[in-house]
Amino acid sequence: MPRPHMGMSKNKPLSIFNVASLGIGAMVGAGIFALLGQAAILVHSATWLSFAIGGVIALFAGYAYSCLGAFYPSRGGIIDFFQHGLHSRFLANMLSLLYLITLALSIAMVARTFGAYALQLFHTHSSSIWLLRAYTGGAICTLALVNIISSNAVGRTELILVAIKLSILAILIVAGIMTIKPQLLEIHQLPKTNELLSSVGITFFAYAGFGMMANASDKVSNPCKTMPKAFMTAICVTIVLYISLSLVLLGNVSPQDLAKHADTAVAQAAYPILGSVGFTIVSIGALLATASAINATLFSAFNIMYSMGLSHRLPSLFKHVLWRQATYGNMLVIATVFVLSVTLNLSSLANVASATFLICYLAVFIVAWRLRHAIHASAILVLMGFILMLTVFSGFIYSLLMQGGEDATYLLVALLASGLIAWHADRHSH
Repeated sequence: MPRPHMGMSKNKPLSIFNVASLGIGAMVGAGIFALLGQAAILVHSATWLSFAIGGVIALFAGYAYSCLGAFYPSRGGIIDFFQHGLHSRFLANMLSLLYLITLALSIAMVARTFGAYALQLFHTHSSSIWLLRAYTGGAICTLALVNIISSNAVGRTELILVAIKLSILAILIVAGIMTIKPQLLEIHQLPKTNELLSSVGITFFAYAGFGMMANASDKVSNPCKTMPKAFMTAICVTIVLYISLSLVLLGNVSPQDLAKHADTAVAQAAYPILGSVGFTIVSIGALLATASAINATLFSAFNIMYSMGLSHRLPSLFKHVLWRQATYGNMLVIATVFVLSVTLNLSSLANVASATFLICYLAVFIVAWRLRHAIHASAILVLMGFILMLTVFSGFIYSLLMQGGEDATYLLVALLASGLIAWHADRHSH
């Protein structure tokens, strides 16, 4: 069966390093900077273990993703996978909309994290909500403009941002290794199963950005070779980085102290390792990391919305170009994300976005299984990945329910909203 042919972008083709940089940029943003403290609350010294398990699951998911991306290179990425691999148009549209909602919530969350680090760095003794909103909104508008100008500009920007932030984190890791206190890394008691699964659900969110690379598959010259290498490169680099950084931080600062500053844990942990200078450097690294995550996620969202507009799964304003790569729909979504970013509850948003990411990625495994012969995917690897992710998802949902059910209610609202919109679109397409 021949691989479907897609038109190449008019911009210069992206290289393996461009695509991998998009993935690393999307992952190393909200992940280690915003979620390390949340994971520390749940599993304490075993936080590094959560990142390791989440990384293994990400490798399985990345494998399924890369096989599909190589066979179906397109701007739509995951939403095109749903269309090709699911017989139900309604289910495919619902999952596509759920993924788009997840991206919007993720951008809002990461932008809010950017604002928190900026406020902490430039206004040490200020807690002004208006300054926080200004930094948050400024990041969204600036990076949306980068995406509107050119997809190639996105790739170049990611290469620069990724190189700088990885250098800063490498300095923190190398310096922190010298001062690790082994007793802080001792796991005196293994965390309870539900706590571990819940923490893995959160840490997987730190890896979930690798899916953004699939949206660049139509912008590379040889998807069959480039996509698998880019996926594995990005995920492996991120695994090493996350585990190393969590070991260094937890080996220098108690999980209890990290948990006190959950939203800006990495910068706070730099104090005992590098002092006030280190705090400043790491805070700058956090700003670059969150900025590149917003950049890469916007890139993915823009492509998905344009693809859904062309296929009439979103209103026509999502395909009518306003300027360069901006559509009227893009502008509407940017405005919506801006509102979310200045009003959201970070903890609840992280939980809901983690759950919806897991749902969408479970569906990717199902699609990869159904199309495994066409895309030449290993049945064993796809099945193992699905079972691992389903186990984590089940434990994560159980944990949400045990917390009182508020976040589970938000998740239900997201599912109902995507379902209703998909039903309306399906009804009017006939």
